[in-house]
Amino acid sequence: MSQPSVSLMVSTYNWKEALALVLGSVIGQTRLPDEVIVTDDGSRPDTADVLHRVAKDFPVPLRHIWQPDDGFRLARSRNCGIAAATSEYLIQVDGDMILHRHFVADHLALARPGSFLQGTRIRTTDAETARLLAGGKPRFGWFVNAYFREEGDRSTYHFGRRHHTLRLPWLARIKARAGGHPMGCNVSYWREDVLRVNGYDERMQGYGSEDLEIDIRLRNAGLRRRQVKFAALALHLEHRSVAPPDPSDPDLPNNKLLHASRDARLIRTEYGVDTHLASFIEPPKDLRKLAVAAE
Repeated sequence: MSQPSVSLMVSTYNWKEALALVLGSVIGQTRLPDEVIVTDDGSRPDTADVLHRVAKDFPVPLRHIWQPDDGFRLARSRNCGIAAATSEYLIQVDGDMILHRHFVADHLALARPGSFLQGTRIRTTDAETARLLAGGKPRFGWFVNAYFREEGDRSTYHFGRRHHTLRLPWLARIKARAGGHPMGCNVSYWREDVLRVNGYDERMQGYGSEDLEIDIRLRNAGLRRRQVKFAALALHLEHRSVAPPDPSDPDLPNNKLLHASRDARLIRTEYGVDTHLASFIEPPKDLRKLAVAAE
C-alpha cells in the first residue's frame, strides 16, 4: 500500500535558534515530508529572516504562516496550518523539537485509518540544550543527557527510564495501541479527521489545554488515540515554561472549555478551522521560490 502525502507543521514563537535546529533535523529525514508549514504565533521579523535563509537549500516546499502577536493563540495558529496543508496526513510538532532522522517515516509507518498517533519527547537538560544550540550534533539513545520523570511523579525529574530513548521499530508496532497522554508537541492525524472535528477551539487562548480539548473531540468522533513509543523520537530543548502554577486548575478559562467539551461529549467546535479554509484555497508561497527569485 502506498504511503499518504504528509505535511509537517511546526509551531513557533520568537525562538529562531531552536527553529533553525528543528528545520535542520527535517532536512536529514529518511522520508522527507511533502511540505513543511511553520505556523508562527506572532514572532519578530528575525524568525522570517531565518526561514528565508534556510529556504535556499530546503529540500521540500517551506511555507510560513504568521499571525499578529495578540497573546498566546496557539490554537488559531495551528488551525491556519491545518487549513493551508495540502497533504492527506499531518504531523504536528513544536518549534523546540529536534527530530530523529526516522521521525517522519515512523509516524507514517504507524498511521492507520480510524486513529491518530500520540508521540512523546526526550527533555534535554540545560547543559545538553546549550550544547545543541551551540552547534552540537543531536544524540539519541541510552546515554542522551536528558531529564526523565518517574511514572506518576508530576513534579520531580529523574535520570531514569532511559529505555524510552531507544528506537526499536518492532517494539513500536507492538506498543502502538490505545494509550498515551495528549501532548501537542508530537502528534499526527489524518487531515480529514481533524477537519471533521473542525480543528482546535480558538476560544482557547493563553497557555494550555488546547491539545487536551481537541483530543477529547477526536475520540468523541470515534477515533482511537494510539501511543507511539520506541519510534518518532524527538529531543525537546529545555526552556523557561510559561505555564501557570497549576495548569490543571479547573477555574482557568481554557480548562472550563475543556471540561465543557468533555461533559457535553462534544465532537465539533463552532470556533475552529473552517473560518480559515477560504483564505488558503491556494497554499501559502513556497519560500524556496522566493529565495531563488531574490538571488
